[in-house]
Amino acid sequence: MTNILITGVAGFIGSNLADALLKKNEFKVRGIDNLAYGIKDQIPSGVEFHKLDIRDKGIYPYFENIDYVFHFAAKNSIIDCQNDPVETSDINVTGSLNVFEASRRAGVKKVIYAESSAIYEGSNLLPTPETELKPESFYAVSKLSGMYFAEAYKRFYDLKTTALRYFCVYGPRQDYRRTIPPVFSSFIIKLLKGEQPTIFGTGEKRRDFIYVDDINDFHIQCIKDERTTGKVFNLGSGVNYSINEIYKMISGLLGTSIEPKYLEDQKGEALANLADISEAKKVGWYPKTELREGLQNSIKFIKNEISKGRV
Repeated sequence: MTNILITGVAGFIGSNLADALLKKNEFKVRGIDNLAYGIKDQIPSGVEFHKLDIRDKGIYPYFENIDYVFHFAAKNSIIDCQNDPVETSDINVTGSLNVFEASRRAGVKKVIYAESSAIYEGSNLLPTPETELKPESFYAVSKLSGMYFAEAYKRFYDLKTTALRYFCVYGPRQDYRRTIPPVFSSFIIKLLKGEQPTIFGTGEKRRDFIYVDDINDFHIQCIKDERTTGKVFNLGSGVNYSINEIYKMISGLLGTSIEPKYLEDQKGEALANLADISEAKKVGWYPKTELREGLQNSIKFIKNEISKGRV
C-alpha cells in the first residue's frame, strides 16, 4: 500500500481526491484539516483524520511513513484574502513552508501542491502558459510566495515537488459556504430555491472550468509518473465561457426562466482566464468531462444537500 497524506482533506478538492484514492484499494489515506473552511462530514470514512492546523509544528509526526503529500490547505477566497492579507500570508505562506519542512524531515517521496491560476491575473496573454507570472491580489501573491519556497526546498534539500495551477475547478462538494460562493454552486442553489442569483459586473468575464474528476486523474498520475516531478502544470479545460453563458446553461438544465440580478463588480479578479494545457498534454493528460455532464453531476449533488437540509 502507498501512504498518502492530504492537507485540507475536508475541503472540496481534498475530499474528492481522498475518495478517488480509496476506491483504488492501493492507497492508505491520512488527512489533516483544521475545519476552518472544510466540512468534516465530507471526509470519506476510510481516511485516518486528524484535526490539525498546517501552521502548527505539531503536524510533523503525522508526516512520518508517508510516501506522497498532497498540499491543498489554504485560505483561498479572494475577497477574504483581500480583507485580511496578514492571515492570508500566515496560512498560505507560513503554513505551506511548515508542510514542506515536515515533508523534508519525514523523507517523503514527493509533495504535490496547489498553486493557482490567480497568479496570471495581471496577464493579457490567453491561453496562458506556466511561464507567465503576473499576480495582483493578495491571494495570488501568497500562492506565488509558496512556489518560491518550494523551489528553494528543491534546490537546497532535494525535496521533490509537483506544482499544480488549477483554473476554475467545479463539481460535487464545491464550497458553497464561502463569503461569495463559486458561480456554479451559487447559481444552482439560488435557482433550485426559486431565488434570483447574483452576477457581479456585466457577466462577460470568461473562465476556464475544469471538472474535479479530471483533476484527480492528474493527481494520481503525479504519484505514478516521474515525468511530472519537478514540473509545474496548468490544469484547466483549455476552453473558457462567460458567466452569462454559464448562467444560461444552468438555468436551461433546471428549466427556469428566473433572470439574474447584476451588482457592482468585485475588485481583484481577472477579466478572463484560459489555460494553456500543452505541458499536461505532453505527459498524456487530457480533460474528459464535458461541461454539461459536469453541471448535471453538480446539480444532483446540490439537490441532495438541499434535501438533507444542509443548504
